[in-house]
Amino acid sequence: MVSSITRNQRSVGLGTALDNIQGSLPNEGITLPKTPLFGTDGIRGRVGDLLSAPLALQVGFWTGMILHSHASNPGPIILGQDSRNSSDMLAMALSAGLTAAGLEVWYLGLCPTPCVAYLTNTTHAVGGVMISASHNPPEDNGIKVFDANGGKLPSSLQVEIEAGIRGNTSLANNITNCGKHYFRPELISNYADTLKQPFGGNHLQGMKIVLDAAWGAAVGLALSVFKSMGAEVICLHNKADGDRINVDCGSTHLGVLQGAVKEYNADLGFAFDGDADRVLAVDNHGREVNGDYILYLWGNSLKQKQQLPDNLIVSTVMANLGFERAWNQIGGKLIRTGVGDQYVQAEMHKTGSMLGGEQSGHILCRHYGITGDGLLTALHIATLVKESGISLGDLIDGSFQTYPQLLQNVRVEDRNKRMNWAKCQPLQDAIADAQAAMGDTGRVLVRASGTEPVIRVMVEAELADVASYWTNELVSVVQQHLG
Repeated sequence: MVSSITRNQRSVGLGTALDNIQGSLPNEGITLPKTPLFGTDGIRGRVGDLLSAPLALQVGFWTGMILHSHASNPGPIILGQDSRNSSDMLAMALSAGLTAAGLEVWYLGLCPTPCVAYLTNTTHAVGGVMISASHNPPEDNGIKVFDANGGKLPSSLQVEIEAGIRGNTSLANNITNCGKHYFRPELISNYADTLKQPFGGNHLQGMKIVLDAAWGAAVGLALSVFKSMGAEVICLHNKADGDRINVDCGSTHLGVLQGAVKEYNADLGFAFDGDADRVLAVDNHGREVNGDYILYLWGNSLKQKQQLPDNLIVSTVMANLGFERAWNQIGGKLIRTGVGDQYVQAEMHKTGSMLGGEQSGHILCRHYGITGDGLLTALHIATLVKESGISLGDLIDGSFQTYPQLLQNVRVEDRNKRMNWAKCQPLQDAIADAQAAMGDTGRVLVRASGTEPVIRVMVEAELADVASYWTNELVSVVQQHLG
């Protein structure tokens, strides 16, 4: 990505930004929802609706103020983005707010979310900010904030930032010196080097691998990292394109990757999401390999090497029953959390677990990284296949059978209805009927997405027609009473 701001150049209009922030109400000209701004993965929404330059300016300023107030010796803040058309605009607005709060901004430009987390952790940065809506469509965007350790920002600090934005803070905004903005894309190579560090130079020699970069943050970097390790690489959607990021490609649309793996007779394939913090795989037969299988295979490998404390894996309520029961049968333990990698990460720290993740492809292995990382996960799964001497398909066939699990998203534009779905009595009655009918042969999970304007309905059962029947029933009730 080409930036109009070069290193050692001050951000344009910082004096005006400072005047605007300190001379007017914090939420002037901004339409704020009644519900909290921060969801399960930062602030996310439609650009021009929830997300705008004025809001990003305020988020940057109050993020800078809060991080500065909690730091004993404030350093710079790391700022990165994905390829969305709105990301440049949000980056400049955030940088204006951050520098108005007195922080120095190290702007990476286009990079994966885990790159921001890694550099925040390994430098003297006070925190990090990533602009991305992950797997969401191009018209959405988001703002993710990391603490000084590269972890998800604690909810207590999110509350303080939001209080500032809403004008409900006693924190004095008496910053007199603006920070500076530096363009630091060269730092991305430090992240790339650490991905390859556990392996030999040509560790993947002889493997043919297809990568789907989803027109997003993995473009260029995924191809170069895998090629440098000796793999023959076919890369799809490997250009930064804000109009097409995640559109019919990447980890949420595997069809093109599945076809390419079979067409090129590849060993396996990997599909990243828009900010490359998650990945799904495709085996040599073109079959999807989701996060449950990745956790099982990687967990079993670590278990055999005695590198998995208590043989424990942390996953979410979405983890398939087939995975859980198979893992238990080989002596493993599984703890479930709410949906969201922040909950997985918190439980991993609480229990000392070294491996955790989500069915959707967020995988965290604390031996090698501090956050979910699609590139890191892909390299380790490719290595596992290489070292096993057998195909990914054979590894999958020897692991477990999933229970039929159906997931449907029902769009609910009204945020208040969406966040208060549990108060809808007809829906609660339908859920109770489904659970009573299936007993211990199935389960129901209904929840409001923290990243999209949808209610997610999941039904899992031993029999596919039972799962299908109750999914349709519950979706109909959501559409009738909430949609």
